[in-house]
Formats: sequence, C-alpha cells, structure tokens
Amino acid sequence: MKIIKDGGHRLFEEDEKTSTYVRDMLKTLKKDGMDAVRKFSREFDKWDPPSFELSAKEIEEAVGKCDEQLIKDTDFCQANVRRFAEQQLATMHPLEVESSPGVVLGHKHIPVSCVGSYVPGGVYPMFGSAQMSIIPAKVAGVDTVVACTPPVKGEGYYPATINAMKKAGADRIFVLGGVQAFALMAYGMDEVPPADMLCGAGNKFVAEAKRQLFGQCGIDLLAGPTEIGVIADDSADPALVACDILGQAEHDPNSGQILVCLSEAFGKAALEELQKQLETLPTRSVAEASWTTNGRLLVADDKDEAIALMDDWAPEHLEIHVEDVPYFFDRLRNYGSLFIGEETTVAYGDKSIGTNHILPTSRSARFTGGLWVGKFLKTCTYQRMTPEASAKIGEVTDRQCMVERMVAHAITARVRVERYGK
Repeated sequence: MKIIKDGGHRLFEEDEKTSTYVRDMLKTLKKDGMDAVRKFSREFDKWDPPSFELSAKEIEEAVGKCDEQLIKDTDFCQANVRRFAEQQLATMHPLEVESSPGVVLGHKHIPVSCVGSYVPGGVYPMFGSAQMSIIPAKVAGVDTVVACTPPVKGEGYYPATINAMKKAGADRIFVLGGVQAFALMAYGMDEVPPADMLCGAGNKFVAEAKRQLFGQCGIDLLAGPTEIGVIADDSADPALVACDILGQAEHDPNSGQILVCLSEAFGKAALEELQKQLETLPTRSVAEASWTTNGRLLVADDKDEAIALMDDWAPEHLEIHVEDVPYFFDRLRNYGSLFIGEETTVAYGDKSIGTNHILPTSRSARFTGGLWVGKFLKTCTYQRMTPEASAKIGEVTDRQCMVERMVAHAITARVRVERYGK
C-alpha cells in the first residue's frame, strides 16, 4: 500500500462537554415538559408559535406553496422508497415449526406502536430524509408516526419538507428542532404518545440526545458526519470519481472521504481532478475544508488489499468503479450501502432510487446495516407444547435447574412432570 494523501477518519466519540450539556437539557425537559420545550425553542431557534404542531389547514397551505414539479418529483422518489420497503417486508416471513414431537416453536414480526421521526434542517433543508424514516415505518405497520423538523429562520418551515412529511404518511407534524424535539417524542408531551422508537439524523447534540434516550425508547442508529469510500481501478474515470467524492464532501467540514485505487497513476489523476473541480464548485468552502482535513487517497497493491483497506474503514457509502465487479461484490463486507459501477452514485441513494439513506457511520457498518422496514419490527418468539412433550422436556429442565441451584425454576418444571407424566 502507498499513501498519496492522508486524512482523519472521525469516529463517533463521546464529547464530555456535549454529553453533560444534553443530559442537563433532558433533565429539564423531562421535569418541566412543554414549558422547557418552549424555553429551548426560543433560545436556540427564536421560535415560539402558538402551537408547534401544524394543523391540517397549515399543512395544506404548506403543500400549496410547492410547485408542481417539486410535488411530482417528491411523489416519484417516495414511490420508489415505498416500493422497495414493501418488497423488503415481503421477505420477512413468520415461522412455526414442530422442533420435536409435541413441541411447537415459532416467531412473528410485530411492528412497534409509535415512532418519532426527525427530519433535519440546518445548512441544507434535507426534506428527502422524511421518506427515509416515515415510509418504512408505515409500511411496517406502525400505528402512529410523530414527525418533527426544525424551523427555518425567518420562514417558520420549509414547504418542501412539510409536503414530504405529509406524503410519506406522518400522522402528526411538528415544527420543532434539536434536543427539545427528541424529548417531546421520547417522553410524550402535549398529547403526544411516548415513542417506542426514535429515528433520523441531526447535529452532535441530536446524536447525543438519541444516545442518552436509548433505553427510554429504541433508536435507529447513531450517525455521525457522512462518509464516502470509493474503490477504483484503472478502468474508472478519474473525473467521475472526483465528482462523487466532492458530492459527499460538501455535506460538512467533518465529512470523511477515502479513495482506494489500484495504481499510483490513477490516484494522481484523481487528485488532479479533485483540485480542478474544487476551483469552480459552488460549495467549495465546505467541500475543500472537508477534503483537505479528512480526505484519504491510498494505492493498494492488489484487489484483495483494496478490499481489506475498505473493510477496515467500513464507510457509510461505498462506490466501486471497477472492471471486475463480481470479485469485489462477493468479498466486500463492511459498508452501509453499496453503489456498483459508474452508472450509480450516492446522490441517487440519498434522494430518489428507493434504498434508505439513514446509514451507519464511524465504522459501525462493521456490525449494523442502515435503517429499513425491519428496524420497525420486533421479531418475537413463542412456544406451545402437548402435555406429553411438557413432561418429557420438564424432566431435563428440572435437572438443569438444580445444577444451577435455581430451585424455584426446577419446581415449575417438576410440577408439570407430575401433572402430565402419569
């Protein structure tokens, strides 16, 4: 391996100052309820409407502010997300099997009842995030989705976001951001039922709030700054590779990028393209800071080393611009979502193609995938037995419990042996 450019790969690390700050906020929010929600909304967002929840009329007005093309495009994107979620759900079957005579074991998939969905705003109004958390939840069968999105300074809300939230199937829509939004959904306030699960991305305060609220309710995953990894051999187009890397670098100065190529010549060509494209990129200030600080460019000795390097980095998004696609497809293990060939790009997955863009970052792709319809389902087991089977299993269970010195456990088995074994 040869390093052409090295940069940071930011892992999700607990920031003690942020952790303490969020913990104190959550304590106040839990104690003071909506009074604290209003206090923090005024303090951080200068936002204090009569009601944070939009009425049906206000939602209709917001949708009416969206032009026809935007509505059509949003419908197109949401139809793709919904179709893929439905097809994923179709792969999840209940199970029932007679594992031994008279012993029936099974599982069933049960949706959670209430989900809190956060649709981020910030620098970019990422209204496309609405369908990524709301649609899979509704396809899974979730009864109630409470959706929050932060206010836009001076505007109140972003009409495209409200349109996307409504069309995705949100049952209630709140214009509320930050830690206070997660507290509203997690604890249940203002006639909002407490969420069984929270999902959606945000800044470091939002990520820390989700971490601390885990246990109070479930969460989708902890997502830090976005990442892209690219593996490129000499058949790839260096200009296209550079374009895709910068497409993710514009997210955030802390975004991570890694390019693993198979020759030094290609690496240098891609680096030259990156510098060239940065000169005219409208979002250069963010993308250049991100690439300069966090970008990595490595030359692998061969395909297997390229795979090993990328698996170790475990990127949120992974593009492969290679001639031998099956070789890489069969062997790569650690990524949030895989983009195969130059015909596809991360932006397709982020916005319109149908896969989910809420994905693991900071190497958590080593142990989890991204958000999908299955995240909103609990796979719960059950068992039933005939009297004869109960007596037979009971004898073994009695002996096992006594070895563990759990006498009361043993008695529950023993009484069944006595009852059914005669």
